[in-house]
Amino acid sequence: QVHLVESGGDLVQPGGSLRLSCAASGSISSIYAMGWHRQAPGKQRELVATMMNGGTINYSGSVKGRFAISRGNAENTVYLQMNSLKPEDTAVYYCYSATKTGVYWGQGTQVTVSS
Repeated sequence: QVHLVESGGDLVQPGGSLRLSCAASGSISSIYAMGWHRQAPGKQRELVATMMNGGTINYSGSVKGRFAISRGNAENTVYLQMNSLKPEDTAVYYCYSATKTGVYWGQGTQVTVSS
């Protein structure tokens, strides 16, 4: 079992920046990837970014060049630096961790981009 806690969501103006954080606890030695999904009102949950333990990174096309994912030194934390935010980035952002026994999700953190 892996428990995930996100933080950093907020209300920000278009063009602004936010940094989301996610800390994992529990069976962290079994984690081989961590990342972020998001879900906007009335839409399906979508991948934002993911990072494997070996450093391989994958971004959604809609955030590439604006968002940056990183992992902490202990690899039980994951961050999402979000720059040049747009109103369409408004969503609940969910941290996830992938292990050999399954995928675990955080409770989500709200990001609202509005003037």
